[in-house]
Amino acid sequence: MKALVYHGPGKKAWEDVPDPRIIDATDVIVRIDTTTICGTDLHILKGDVPAVTDGRILGHEGVGTITEIGSAVNQLAVGDRVIISCVSACGSCSYCQQRLPSHCLSPEGAEGVGWIFGHLIDGTQAEYTRVPFAENSLHKLPEGVSDEAGIMLSDILPTGFEIGVRNGRVKPGDVVAVIGAGPVGLSTIMTAGLYGASRVIAIDLDDNRLEQAKRFGATDVVNNGAADWKEQVMAMTDGLGVDTSMEAVGIPATFTAAVDIIRPGGTVANLGVHGTSVDLPLQDLWIKDIAITTGLVSATTTPMLLKLVAQGKLSPEQFVTHRFKLDDFMDAYDTFGRAAETKAMKLAISR
Repeated sequence: MKALVYHGPGKKAWEDVPDPRIIDATDVIVRIDTTTICGTDLHILKGDVPAVTDGRILGHEGVGTITEIGSAVNQLAVGDRVIISCVSACGSCSYCQQRLPSHCLSPEGAEGVGWIFGHLIDGTQAEYTRVPFAENSLHKLPEGVSDEAGIMLSDILPTGFEIGVRNGRVKPGDVVAVIGAGPVGLSTIMTAGLYGASRVIAIDLDDNRLEQAKRFGATDVVNNGAADWKEQVMAMTDGLGVDTSMEAVGIPATFTAAVDIIRPGGTVANLGVHGTSVDLPLQDLWIKDIAITTGLVSATTTPMLLKLVAQGKLSPEQFVTHRFKLDDFMDAYDTFGRAAETKAMKLAISR
């Protein structure tokens, strides 16, 4: 089969690789019908995730059709159309029992790491993929939910909701700021209303992204390239600061910005994947009673979000801005890597 293979920082290829096979009784093989590229894949290609080694098939998002099942799989069948969760779950370890499969203790990949697709085992940017712990790591796709909607439930929608909205302790009436209006930031904007945020401020350097943010539910937008951007945000909060600020980029400047606009007693929720150290000015923060949260998505809210999508309450298919065939994967990476120029958000890459 063909797959997108990582060959070290800055090196990748769409090339022939062996077909995946059932290894454990709880595995299934999924034919990939639609996949996509995540910002995390770009971090990997920059060398920010050294656990990813030469020869790894990238990708942790996918919608596909089951073609083979292991002997212990009873709740799934060949022909089922499924969403592949970006985080796998053995279902029996102490962290899975605590609904934290992002820290699954299974030795598949590495003990204590639930994100293994395209990281510690071969991923979804391929014609076929092996899914371990399939009954805990796949979600049947209801009739009427498109591949393009389903692919957003692999990662970005549960990430935005769990790590941004839920970890950010958003409450009815809160004022929320989201720094970084990329796909994950837009996912927090789309789902902040589920917890009753009264005002959602999108902050970004890209005016196109800010316009997109309005379509996803932002009530206000601020370009932080403006000299007075902080003053603009503070003016929207009667000078107090926001109740929750969400960092959805993964660089020191945006984390600092998130801290700068938080009110006393507020919450800073970090969603960005950071590749370098960030300063934490505790000399200024110790007196402010703020909470700082981090996290890797566990995707435990995917079934709930999928119900909302199936009922038309959420429309994640609007994330898709570009479409490619699997054989055009290298062009897709080029387009996604130049998102500021191409205005790409999420790509639908299909067979």
